[in-house]
Amino acid sequence: MKSYFSILLLLLFAGLSLHAQPLRKSSREANMEAAEAAMADKNYYQAVLLLEKAYEEVEDESLLPQLADMNYQLRDYTKAARYYRALLRKDKQNNFVELRYKFGRSLKMNGDCEEALDEFQKFIGATKDEKLKELAQYEVTGCELAMSKTKAKVTPKALDKNVSNAFSEYSPSLYRDGSLYYVSFETDEVVIASDSAEEKGAKIYKTTKTDKGWNKPEVLDQKINREGYQTSFVSFSPDGSRMYFTRALMQGNEVSESKIFFSQGGGDSWGAAEECTGVNGEYLSLHPIVGELFGKEVLFFTSNMDGGQGGLDLYYATYKGEGVYGDPINLGPKINTPGDEVTPFYFDGTLYFSSSGHPGYGGQDIFFTVWNGQVWSEPRNLGNGYNSSTDDQYFSLDREGYKGFFTSNRPGTNRSVRAKTCCDDIYEFEVPRIKADLVVGVFDIAKKPLKGGTTNLGTVATTEITPVDQKLNTDGNRFDFPLTLDKAYKVKVTVPGYFPDSAQVSTIGLKETKVLEKRFFLKARPETKVKEEPEYDTVTTEQPILLDNIVYGYDDDKITPESEPDLNLVLDLMKKYPEMVIELSSHTDYRGRDTYNQDLSQRRAESARKWLLAKGIASTRIQAKGYGEAQPKPVNEKMAGENLFMTVKDTLTQTFIDNLETKEQQEAAHQLNRRTEFKIIKGPTKIVIKRAELRKKPTTTKPAPNRNKLIDTVPVPAPVKDTIHRFSTLYYAKDLKGVPVMQFKIREVDFGKVKKGEKREYTFEFTNKGDAELKIAIITACDCTTTDYSTDAVKPGESGKIKVTFDSTDKTESETIDVDIILENTMPGKDSPIIERLQYKFELVK
Repeated sequence: MKSYFSILLLLLFAGLSLHAQPLRKSSREANMEAAEAAMADKNYYQAVLLLEKAYEEVEDESLLPQLADMNYQLRDYTKAARYYRALLRKDKQNNFVELRYKFGRSLKMNGDCEEALDEFQKFIGATKDEKLKELAQYEVTGCELAMSKTKAKVTPKALDKNVSNAFSEYSPSLYRDGSLYYVSFETDEVVIASDSAEEKGAKIYKTTKTDKGWNKPEVLDQKINREGYQTSFVSFSPDGSRMYFTRALMQGNEVSESKIFFSQGGGDSWGAAEECTGVNGEYLSLHPIVGELFGKEVLFFTSNMDGGQGGLDLYYATYKGEGVYGDPINLGPKINTPGDEVTPFYFDGTLYFSSSGHPGYGGQDIFFTVWNGQVWSEPRNLGNGYNSSTDDQYFSLDREGYKGFFTSNRPGTNRSVRAKTCCDDIYEFEVPRIKADLVVGVFDIAKKPLKGGTTNLGTVATTEITPVDQKLNTDGNRFDFPLTLDKAYKVKVTVPGYFPDSAQVSTIGLKETKVLEKRFFLKARPETKVKEEPEYDTVTTEQPILLDNIVYGYDDDKITPESEPDLNLVLDLMKKYPEMVIELSSHTDYRGRDTYNQDLSQRRAESARKWLLAKGIASTRIQAKGYGEAQPKPVNEKMAGENLFMTVKDTLTQTFIDNLETKEQQEAAHQLNRRTEFKIIKGPTKIVIKRAELRKKPTTTKPAPNRNKLIDTVPVPAPVKDTIHRFSTLYYAKDLKGVPVMQFKIREVDFGKVKKGEKREYTFEFTNKGDAELKIAIITACDCTTTDYSTDAVKPGESGKIKVTFDSTDKTESETIDVDIILENTMPGKDSPIIERLQYKFELVK
């Protein structure tokens, strides 16, 4: 399908020799004669220069097919598209219909997807080549993907000038000691061959990184880089004892031979190269990478051997030891296409590779497929950022999987020997680490923070709990814990004088960094009277004090009756400290126009000032200042204790608020920014305020409904969406396609009167009313509850049971207990697990 000119992928100018030709402008005949000689030697670079000179003299349209194709091969897609366009707009008889495919690809790799889409559609309607038609249909899908403008997943950075030069650098492979091996010509000059000139070939280099960047590379010795060969495509065995690479022979710009070799050793000492047995033959073998299949070491590689899907395919061969491999096996049509699949990289059960046959953003895109022990998953595009409108290949990762490299000819800042897309640079990237943290807040039932508590954290496996950490906080009510991914945890809090409580949290299925919040509202023990000690705040000069209860109506600046107690506090302080001068300030959230917010906040500050002036305070002692949205609130310890999604390092800026996970969190942050404060600007350097004086707004709570019998929650017949119970996280889901739906006959049970030490049990029955298999990951509840259930998958329409046993031995009062069912299935469109809840209650009697 395509010339082997590009098979070594980026050896674009290997053996690039110019004929001894005067640089002065020649006649058309001389240029054509020299171009033909260069073509015969497969020296395309020189040939295209001569043909362009000949075309410029006469504009001979017969040269357009050659000029377009040769620039396409040299990856000068701007020139290629220009020549293809000039040729095809006059091709009324469709004599060059097959070139329209390359025209479309040239446009696509120039980033012009709309015109490329039109050309691919024309080509599909005109061609009789079924393989090219299939590839063109993939290109249509790729254009639509590129036009979707998805957010880049990483921000890659090209390696610095010590590594990058005007030619291509490629095949980056990180060794276990942190050094980077790669392939380059290590020259910025086009080589002009003569009888005495030394041929410049591709060689393997090694470099290391310091705080200042990459060091100047060192070329490996002749045991690896053999004279007369193009040495490339370097990789290592996982233990670092074997280095793999290829040696190729070139005829002009085409590959005539390519075989896989290996060297034993490590670090700075590599032995003589040995040819691998079993993977080489009368075909091209390249891109070796060690992996694992069926519990055995294998070598993945690229080849054009007979029997493939077309172009270059991916194969694997099982390692037998001492450089000997079994018969190569094609990875099959799920991975290989009529296009080229190249540069494989294996990491922890995932195979990364580049392909021109799967739908992608550019020419060669990076894809990945996952091995489940029996088969590979459908290949998926690695996404924008890794992939561009050009060629992206040689993906690799470090041993942890968070840092890596790839090569790309995307237009960048480095110089290129010809066109801006002719040559490749190595890019490095870093994947953000997924982290999970738990923030626990402890309050009483009136939502007042409780100090002096202890929080225990443990992991849950079936019914056993393994302790992980314990923290005591005598000064606050907040506890922070780092969590491990894919774990279920149990959290238990205790505070002297209060009943303890516990809950479960889970990081199972978490796909992005997340802070999990858990609030506990503890009940005071009836036999213990907790003496409330008055709390005081020491206020110093320039320290703003929040007046919680000064509130205003929408777009209003009038003082409400609810605001007067806090203003009375300020009035009392002004009387107590007659020399004190304060700034009374008002702030808004960032929503609304800046000028509007500024004006509104100034009017509100003036209203509070006028209220105090009316009470007899001298006007010279109060400065009213409206800041609008200009001063977002810094988070203090009190705010962090009451709002667990905040930390004392945060400031409630627009960026911080916009990145909060829920609308409720965002509104809470907006409310904290909409504030009235005062601060001392003259007079006493500090004052003491009893915290109780800064009262909170009264809150009301609705009593829980009284249930004295088993509650049947089976709804009347209705669509599945209408049967979702409020105890399910699916209750607010808009789309239930592809998820299981647990429909219980009964979700809430009343065990009635229970004596201390007695046990009760109940078996909850459910049916999977969804359209996906249901699988329970874990069921969690308090220490007083044990559960018995099956972890086998429940197919749609099938039923299951969950037996719950309650032991009242450690109970001291009546309670309602939640039983949380955490599924392996995730919420629609999210990475969080589906959670279903059951509930039982009891009345403890003597």
